[in-house]
Amino acid sequence: MKQRQPFSVTLVLGGVRSGKSRFAQRIAERASRVTFVATAERRADAEMCAKIDRHRAERPKTWATIEEPLHLAQVIQTVGDNCDVLLIDCLTLFAANLLEAHGNDALRLQEQIDQLCLALSSAPCSVVLVSNEVGSGVVPAYELGRRFRDLVGEVNQRIASVADTVLLMVAGLPFPLKGTVPEEAQQ
Repeated sequence: MKQRQPFSVTLVLGGVRSGKSRFAQRIAERASRVTFVATAERRADAEMCAKIDRHRAERPKTWATIEEPLHLAQVIQTVGDNCDVLLIDCLTLFAANLLEAHGNDALRLQEQIDQLCLALSSAPCSVVLVSNEVGSGVVPAYELGRRFRDLVGEVNQRIASVADTVLLMVAGLPFPLKGTVPEEAQQ
């Protein structure tokens, strides 16, 4: 009987420009078959379009890319058998997309987070997720900003609970909060 390879779930947290995406990419680069899952959507925002273009240029050309703003659980379940690592960047935009799609429907928001956690718990490949750490910032002045901050915090906590490794990036340096820094990603 064939032994199932142990797969891992790694959450890479950090503030804006902390190096979290670059570090997550270094973790994924050790695998031969990588699928990058982008949660950002190309819109009329020129700055976001430039960021998307920059991230595309930084990724190895051999990686498959899937653009999926909402249905991350389904991507893990359907694509995970065809790759060694799924790199999901980022959960912060995923949370924004959830708020836009489901608004005040707390039940639907929790259902989406539950589905993602369940998919991660039984993923057929390793998964690396990137998210902003929002707990150290100021309290947003507007209700929607506070709801967004709270949702990102909830998503991060839930994913951290099922992750094998949780890293906090500060100034490009990884600090392990749970598990250890993968040797392959260290410089």
